[in-house]
Amino acid sequence: MTIQIGDRLPEATLSEFIETETEGCSLGPNTFNVADLVKGKTIAIFGLPGAYTPTCSAQHLPGYIQLADQLKAKGVDEIWCVSVNDAFVMGAWGRDQKATGIVRMMADGSGTFTKALGLEFDLSAKGLGVRSQRYSMLVEDGVVKQLNLENGGGFAVSSAEKLLEQIG
Repeated sequence: MTIQIGDRLPEATLSEFIETETEGCSLGPNTFNVADLVKGKTIAIFGLPGAYTPTCSAQHLPGYIQLADQLKAKGVDEIWCVSVNDAFVMGAWGRDQKATGIVRMMADGSGTFTKALGLEFDLSAKGLGVRSQRYSMLVEDGVVKQLNLENGGGFAVSSAEKLLEQIG
C-alpha cells in the first residue's frame, strides 16, 4: 500500500556519506533512524530512481539545490534526496552535483524505506533492479502533509517548484 497524506513515515533507517567528522558522526557512511531525524522538523523529501541517471541529474536534484533557500524560507528544516543506491554512490553524486550542505543525500541501499512507503518500482527488465518511483513529499514531525507521485517514468509533479508552490 502506498503512503498517503496524513500517514506517518514508516520505521526505517537511511544512510548518508559524511564528509566531515563531527561528534556522533564518523567519516564515511553513517546510518540514521528516520523517526529520530524527522522528530520536530519539517522535511522536504524527494525520491528518484537512481543517482547519475539523466532526469535525476539534469532536473530533479538540481531543482532542489537551486530552490533550497526558498524552501527553507518557507519553514523547511532539511531537504532529503532518497534513492535506492548505497551511501558511497549517493555521497559521490552529491559532491558532483554540489549538493553538500544543501541537500542530504540519503541512501536506501536495500530499498527497505522505499518498499515500506509502497513506492518501489521494478526495473529488473532493464537491468536496474528494484528502484524508487519518482516522488516528492513534505513531512512535518514524521507525518506526510504533501505527496506528489509521478506516473511511470515522468517528471511533472515532483519538482522542487511544485513542492514550493504547495507550501504557499
